[in-house]
Amino acid sequence: MAEAIQQLILDTLDKEGEIKDTRTLVLPGYKEPAATHDSQIIILGALNSLSSRDMIAYTTHETVSHVLTQEGAQIALQGSHEARVWAACPKKGEGAPITPKQLQEKVGAETAKIGQGQAFKNKWIGKEGDGFVKLVDSITDTTQLQMREVDSTGTLKAGEKALADLRKRKLIAQRKGQWFSVRKGSNFSTSTAKPETDLTVDMLASGSWKTATYKKYNFEADGIPPNGGALHPLLKVREEIRNIFLEMGFAEMPTSSFVESGFWCFDALFVPQQHPAREVQDTFYLSDPAQSLPPPKDYYERVSKVHEQGGYGSTGYRAPWSHEESRKLLLRTHTTASSASMLYKLAARCRGEDEDAEEAVKREGAHASSTVPGTGKPGPDGFRPAKLFSIDRVFRNETMDATHLAEFHQVEGVVADRGLTLADLIGFMRVFFKKMGIENLRFKPAYNPYTEPSLEIFAFHPQLKKWVEVGNSGMFRPEMLEPMGFPKDVHVHGWGISLERPTMIRYGINNIRTLVGHKVSLESVEKSPAVRF
Repeated sequence: MAEAIQQLILDTLDKEGEIKDTRTLVLPGYKEPAATHDSQIIILGALNSLSSRDMIAYTTHETVSHVLTQEGAQIALQGSHEARVWAACPKKGEGAPITPKQLQEKVGAETAKIGQGQAFKNKWIGKEGDGFVKLVDSITDTTQLQMREVDSTGTLKAGEKALADLRKRKLIAQRKGQWFSVRKGSNFSTSTAKPETDLTVDMLASGSWKTATYKKYNFEADGIPPNGGALHPLLKVREEIRNIFLEMGFAEMPTSSFVESGFWCFDALFVPQQHPAREVQDTFYLSDPAQSLPPPKDYYERVSKVHEQGGYGSTGYRAPWSHEESRKLLLRTHTTASSASMLYKLAARCRGEDEDAEEAVKREGAHASSTVPGTGKPGPDGFRPAKLFSIDRVFRNETMDATHLAEFHQVEGVVADRGLTLADLIGFMRVFFKKMGIENLRFKPAYNPYTEPSLEIFAFHPQLKKWVEVGNSGMFRPEMLEPMGFPKDVHVHGWGISLERPTMIRYGINNIRTLVGHKVSLESVEKSPAVRF
């Protein structure tokens, strides 16, 4: 149909030179000229297609016409309300008058209500007793004639006043239309063959590209807008937690070593070499290379001694020490391995080494800072207070399900200062979680090999209406800190939470595999809102 109309337009232009009014065209399959609004819409599609190839040019002319409403169409078919009321009434003196109830039953309640007034106004009917009778033998249904005229021509010869009256009665509605005048374009041809848009291999092989007509390239056309990048929900929540740490005066630790030795991941933290967490079913071990470089000799000997024989007020584990177990390489099970390494460097001046603690920490990519104003300067024993945090990936050999993956992210913080107590840790936890929007907290005693006392942190979940664990915390043991060289009065707070759990709560996700991994919907990543704690 579209190509047939295009051919009709081109043939008419070739024969007559121009088309002054497209309403005079007779479309294929029709007998009458295309005077209707719908016909002109069809013609417009053909004109746009030909105009895009510069085969024709056209001018648009606006028109205003009228169409019948549903009520108007009914009047055109059955007559006006007043005419139907007149037809239902008996002639005066030739029968009993028709009562209002009988009239409603005969023509309908709406027609009876509307038609009575107009029929009385036209003096077509009159009242006799309790009913109505005809006063004239015949009538001219002007409204019906007007509806039929509008339906066929879109207007009235009677003029705008009559049209306005019909619009007021909601019998007709105004509709804007258009028609077109058409002339030849710069590439006019009677052939409707479309120009080529692509140069294909077949065209090159056959040589048809030499005689083919090509569509003009539009360098001004807008290209397809590329999709912008989007941050994953984990990154959004990570950034918010990171900002909380930074505004509280913490420095971010470097945590880029995913591979750690058993010494830094377990031994330095006073985790026994026989602990179940060091079994292959809980930890990923490397096969090549299988062993790490040796740690600092003096520190290694102090750590192995406190494990085997005790010291610093501890009896130790009284278990054989294995050098091979200590030097095994593994994917770190927690970022506390990095925290231990940073604390060891922080204690350099305390051990009598020349390197300043702040310089040692800065060299690793972080910085030391005071916990409260006035305590940032090193004391006579070389100790300098510090607040450090990290947010990075850890790995555990766990069975994957809706809430567990073999890798996840750990948020960790440490505060080192003199005279810290458990009350300081609880107070800090309340401030930290309040900034995350969690104020209803509980603390429960727990056990960790490298912290004593230890606390599990619970928060009340308003949607689940129950207490859920949100983190673990404690004060690092002397068996961990004093071998590093810290003075006895230096205490260190440590705590950790996962990044995935608060993210799942914030975004209403109940399966971690839809948050991380190949099942993640890219659309959900693009549309996920920013999170503010």
